[in-house]
Amino acid sequence: MNEVELIRAQLSVERQHAAEVSQACVSALWAAISTRGESLAELQPFRQASVEYFVWVLARFEERDQVFRDLVHSRFGVDDPTRQTVDKTLSLAGSSRDVLAKFEAALASTTGSPAASSAGTDPHWDEFLQFFSGAWSARRDQLDSLLERQATVADWRTVAAIDADSIFEERSRYARVRATLPAGVEMPIIPGV
Repeated sequence: MNEVELIRAQLSVERQHAAEVSQACVSALWAAISTRGESLAELQPFRQASVEYFVWVLARFEERDQVFRDLVHSRFGVDDPTRQTVDKTLSLAGSSRDVLAKFEAALASTTGSPAASSAGTDPHWDEFLQFFSGAWSARRDQLDSLLERQATVADWRTVAAIDADSIFEERSRYARVRATLPAGVEMPIIPGV
């Protein structure tokens, strides 16, 4: 496996872990309260670990987007189709900031005394999950494809900013989410995110 493949593999792991945490949040933070009557106090360690994981991992993706944008802007003129394509993709809905805003709204809707919809779910959690798995993932796919076409090995290193410390940090934060899952809630494994 070459260096670019290793970087891409780590980016893929981070995306998969983020998807798994998003699913677990819906299961544990919303479904657990609405169906089992658990209080938020009982879910606080999981909630805190999930928030810390999401803020950390999504901030890293947001930083990567900015570094990629800056890299493309430094190489291509304003009228260059490559620059225009990257800028257009970066302007699409689905930024990591957008996901965090939806996550925050979903967390705020979870008060411990749920007002579930007729479907038995909270629309904020549904919106968060649909946005994460839809707009965010589609935007990530497009950006990954553009990066793949434009980047050298050095570019991959610069944009991804992956090193042993960041890998350890991501794995530690993810492990903390898993370790704090409420009883009866499993972390789904989401292949191919």
